[in-house]
Order: sequence, then C-alpha cells, then structure tokens
Amino acid sequence: MTLPPTRWELAGDGRLIYGENFAALVADGADVAGEARLADALVGRHARILDVGSGMGRIAAALTARGHDVVATEPDPALREQSLATYADVPVLPHEALAIPALEPFDLIVVVGNVLIYLAEDTERAVLAHLRSLLAPGGRILAGFHLTAIMSGSRTYPADEFLADAATVGLGVDWRFGSYELDPPNDEYAVWVLSAR
Repeated sequence: MTLPPTRWELAGDGRLIYGENFAALVADGADVAGEARLADALVGRHARILDVGSGMGRIAAALTARGHDVVATEPDPALREQSLATYADVPVLPHEALAIPALEPFDLIVVVGNVLIYLAEDTERAVLAHLRSLLAPGGRILAGFHLTAIMSGSRTYPADEFLADAATVGLGVDWRFGSYELDPPNDEYAVWVLSAR
C-alpha cells in the first residue's frame, strides 16, 4: 500500500529539532515522561499499549519500565535510531499510523507529542478509524496535540474538527484536559481520552 507523505516527512530539516531537544533533556536528567504517567493511570497493571509515532522512545520506555507490554511504532528512521540508542531494550517498529498491522488488540493506544497534527493531509479520519480498530474491548486512546500549528509543516487542528472526526469513526470523548497534569481545557493544547462508541 502506497501511503501519502505525512506533514512530518514534508517538514524538512526543521523536524530534527524534536530529537535534538529531547536528547538534551534526557542528558540533563529532565522529566520527559509526563504523558506516560497519565497513560499508566488509565490502565491496569501489565496492560498492552501501542505508542504511535513513538519518536525518540521516551514514552514507550517509561511505560515499559512500569511493567506494560508496549509496542512502539515510529516511521522516521532518524528517530528510530535515536530511540534504539537511548532505550536499547525497547524495540521500535517502522510503521506509519495507517500501516500498523492488526496485532493483538490494545488496552490503550497512545498518540501524543503532536503526532495528529503531522499526519498526511486529509488522513485524520482514516487514522482514527484504524486506531479504533486496534482497540481491545473497553480500550482507550490517549491523544494530545497543540490545537494550532506550532512548527513548520504542522497543521492547525481545532477541537471542534477533531471531535467531528472522532465521532464520525465511532470514537467518543471520555475526558478532555488542557495538559497531561489534568489542567482544565484551554485553546492551546488538548489532551483527549477516547473510547469506542
């Protein structure tokens, strides 16, 4: 299957900043696992979790350390290389969101770090539908992204548009927050917990 290029792929060298920034944070001993703490709270022990667009591996590694069965996917070769160099015990599959194979269903799918605003143009509903199809009964999706474009190549994805896309593919919102620390919703960043309806 030939997939359209993602906004991330089309962003050029500007996307390198992501990996460089997190490499510096990890080297400084900074807390880079905020999203993982919320993800961990959404599931029972030893849950099966899919990390879509796992980047340099920080969330997958944190969830693996908490005892979960984590499958990480990252299509960017440079980020996969960085992930494996930083967290050697966390394997990473090379799949884009639309190409993730039908594996054993997941209790939680994590799509954080602005993955949804870097998808290929007009694929948001297809991606959400595919992720829904990978959920186990009672499973959830944890998604987080800036509501307005933040860097070269990213898109503005207003809350009402995201809600319409999710509803169209049979996903409902259990909660919306303004951060992974559960701040109230705001107009800058949205954290969503979704489940199948």
